Amino acid sequence: MHFLARGKAEEGLAEWRNSHRFKGGIRMKPSTGNEIAGRAHEVKGKIKEKVGQVTNDPNLEAEGVGEYIVGKVQKKTGQVEKVIEKP
Repeated sequence: MHFLARGKAEEGLAEWRNSHRFKGGIRMKPSTGNEIAGRAHEVKGKIKEKVGQVTNDPNLEAEGVGEYIVGKVQKKTGQVEKVIEKP
């Protein structure tokens, strides 16, 4: 029974998203999406890095540094895409 309710909820959400997409809903350019996702990765990476430092966990710290770098690259990709999109 629980799975049926979840399936119905997911169907309803998908239908809502699709119906609003064609009614002039908010659409984000891929470049903006990359910038936002990049910033999120940067923040997550910094948090992981600091937690790794505090807990003396070099693996978590390194994972945080890696995620921070991925975020920087993704954000820069979005910025470059915006420049290229301009007429």
